[in-house]
Amino acid sequence: MANLARLGLPTFAGWRPRDLGPDLLAGLTLAAISIPEQMATARLGGMTPERGFLALVAGCVGFALFGASRRLSVGADSTITPIFAGALAMTVPLGGPQYLGEVALLALMVGLMLTLAGALKLGFVADLLSIPVTTGFLAGIAVHILASQAPALMGVAAPPGPTPEKLWALAREAAASNPRDLLLGLGTTALILAGERIEPRFPSTLAAIVAATAATLLFGWQAHGVATLGALSGVSLRLALPPLSYELLRQTAALAFVVASVTIMQTAATTRAFVDDPAHGPRVDRDLIGVGGANILAALIGAFPLNASPPCTAVVVETGGRSQFGALTAAAIALTLALYGGALIAHVPQAALAGVLLFVAMRIVRGATMADVARRSRPEFLLIVITFAAIVALPIEQGVGVGIALSILHGLWTITRAQVVEFERIPGTSIWWPKSPQAPGETVPGVKVVGLQAPLSFLNAQAVNGALGRLTQARLLVIEANAIAEIDYTGAKILGDAIARLQAAGVVVALARLESVRAQASFARHGLTREIGEERIFHSVEEAVRALGAR
Repeated sequence: MANLARLGLPTFAGWRPRDLGPDLLAGLTLAAISIPEQMATARLGGMTPERGFLALVAGCVGFALFGASRRLSVGADSTITPIFAGALAMTVPLGGPQYLGEVALLALMVGLMLTLAGALKLGFVADLLSIPVTTGFLAGIAVHILASQAPALMGVAAPPGPTPEKLWALAREAAASNPRDLLLGLGTTALILAGERIEPRFPSTLAAIVAATAATLLFGWQAHGVATLGALSGVSLRLALPPLSYELLRQTAALAFVVASVTIMQTAATTRAFVDDPAHGPRVDRDLIGVGGANILAALIGAFPLNASPPCTAVVVETGGRSQFGALTAAAIALTLALYGGALIAHVPQAALAGVLLFVAMRIVRGATMADVARRSRPEFLLIVITFAAIVALPIEQGVGVGIALSILHGLWTITRAQVVEFERIPGTSIWWPKSPQAPGETVPGVKVVGLQAPLSFLNAQAVNGALGRLTQARLLVIEANAIAEIDYTGAKILGDAIARLQAAGVVVALARLESVRAQASFARHGLTREIGEERIFHSVEEAVRALGAR
């Protein structure tokens, strides 16, 4: 394995035989923690638990072959599973052959989209989702998980309808809850929470599942209405393409795009949070290819869409994993259970798996972030509220679309608010700083110094044009350009026209601190350097004022 990195498998870079022990420990721990969650997530998606085993196998093997991170973990994910399960449930029955074929096709399309995104180096797309929108999105997903798992927790039949109606129906059924199911489900959640608090590396999820199963058998609770998984049929491991047709591809394309977008966001965040080598930084685009390959393999073996897992990745890091050999160890254990372990999990109570997902839902709600945003920025807290409401009230894929649109619109709004600000000299220095009523500065007669606090583009060029047009009384106008990282065609055209009008009115226009290399190239390409004049471009505002202010 020491030569695997040279064969194009960077997930084994630097591996040595002495790393076998840490990798085996990481793999055993990962299996103990992730396998119960994979089972629970498969049920969240309307599938049998053994599909979760296949998902873990595909995630571990696919990413090890095509990814870059030596410790990133990929598998079934409770963030994206409610999205595709809720969308597909509107057209096909959950768990049926047609549904399984469509989720496999969805995994194939998501995998191809992720692979293409990585090949085109589109990892930056993850930055389009702001923290408030992401926070509202995750809180809404948590409500969907709660609505889908509450029937198993309560021991009642699952009500039909959209999420708000389900929650209202479940509230009316509260008195009919089976206390044993409630004890098993909430007890499982409590044990996992306690285990995480005491020792995060301890497989508290597995321990809680074992405890719930033992209690069910010891007290004979199946005779009192506690539902268990029952005998599993097992799976056959074979490669096959999911059903393909133009109509299916057309129906699934939009949903695949939504799932792929969320996966890009989470994969990028996980890769950046757990960097193998800080000196070289994260390899987001190659890891997107790795997650894409894992999804394609999932489609071929009959699983469902996968995502990077921050908690499981943290487990690998904390247990000292050195390469993806640990993930392959977990995959081998999961595959063994999928093929031969049906009898081992037949008596696992469904309420216990619901308790696992209740813990997941609690973990993804970022209460501290909500409070911090509410304290620091009320308008952005409104983004959390709107995104949360859209995810809960609308069909889930539409709610995700609303969240993505809100994030992009918020970014555009922020840029369009950029204004031209006036600068003054700090007394006793040569530093020019934005004008402030709290710290009055110095001015030079006949000289105006202004700056734009954002890149110049079609989004804010008209506002800049209007602000510059009101400065025709100055003899010298110095544009402080430090914040102009880039300028597009529209921005360059409008800025050039404004400069020409000012010069025609007798105003000398100079440029200072154009530090961005991209902006310098854009100014030259669009003719702005020539329009202003090379001799009127300076390294500092003070240099420009001293050179041109007396003329």
